Amino acid sequence: MANFGPSEIKKLREMTDAGMLDCKKALTEANGDMDKAVEWLRDQGLGAAAKKASKVAAEGLVGMKVEGKKAVIVEVNSQTDFVAKNEKFIAFVNDTISHAFENDLSDADAINSSSINSQSFGEYLSMQIATIGENMVVRRSGMLVGDENTAINGYIHANGQVGVIIAAKCDSAKTADVMTGPLRDVAMHAAAMKPTTLSYKDFDASYVADETQGRIIKIEKENEERARLGKPLLNIPQYISMAQLTDDVLARAEADIKEKLKAEGKPEQIWDKIVPGQLARFISDNTTLDQEQCLLDQKFVMDDSITVAQYIENKAKAAGGSAEIISFIRLEVGEGIEVAQEDFAAEVAKQMA
Repeated sequence: MANFGPSEIKKLREMTDAGMLDCKKALTEANGDMDKAVEWLRDQGLGAAAKKASKVAAEGLVGMKVEGKKAVIVEVNSQTDFVAKNEKFIAFVNDTISHAFENDLSDADAINSSSINSQSFGEYLSMQIATIGENMVVRRSGMLVGDENTAINGYIHANGQVGVIIAAKCDSAKTADVMTGPLRDVAMHAAAMKPTTLSYKDFDASYVADETQGRIIKIEKENEERARLGKPLLNIPQYISMAQLTDDVLARAEADIKEKLKAEGKPEQIWDKIVPGQLARFISDNTTLDQEQCLLDQKFVMDDSITVAQYIENKAKAAGGSAEIISFIRLEVGEGIEVAQEDFAAEVAKQMA
């Protein structure tokens, strides 16, 4: 038998704005479980919070907290950017971040299944939905934790739409302290340049193969149009990732460079001054996927003569140590959410009909 009384019915009504009888029925169906009762009302489309919770939440904010050797980043979604600027919504985001940080909640599932202020987080969220007036979702979250030799920092873009937390492993605690500043620079870079992974080593072989074929087809089609217009044709790459540049591939590339230098009549005694630069150019031309998607291989936005990995290496070396970026988490509001575009004119015509 359901275990609940008038106080639970009143509480559910305040949370959802559903009718008293609907709240009683929901609690009966849920055997007194408040979270399940809210879910039942949502499924039935009853109550303000239940109806709001059926709306797609694709706006919102990204927030973070970095303190000591720990960083937490959270994406909280709302339905509209107007509500995302609401003081109550911002307070909810900040409370959620603090809750995740203080309780070592490493992802959104952990947050949503936790307890806060002596109630389930789901119940707390439903109350916020009812108060603020829109559906809200704690969609994504991440946490980075390190020891004394780890440098951790982050960056949130001014509009709160993009955030990055990042960690580097250093040779000493002294180097780690020095590297927090450069890490913030890299976090800003990642916010702007949208890397999807840390290194080419993270790529699946089938993904690289599919991307290679897709790019070749795209360039071939573009070359057809260029040929029609009498424009120079684009070079069709053999490779797009360091994952494909095996020792044999690089050896063949070096041999081809030397053969070309010989054909051009360049003296062999100066080849060692030319080959490294041309081989580096070959690698750069054939790692476009890495440069687009891998943080360590991207050209550093503040100095495109070096990669992000080289920037961190140089900064650590200048401080008398060494450092290597080992992890980053980048969140952008609404990333990957599909929002149906409503045809207002068609909707009006349908209603009139």
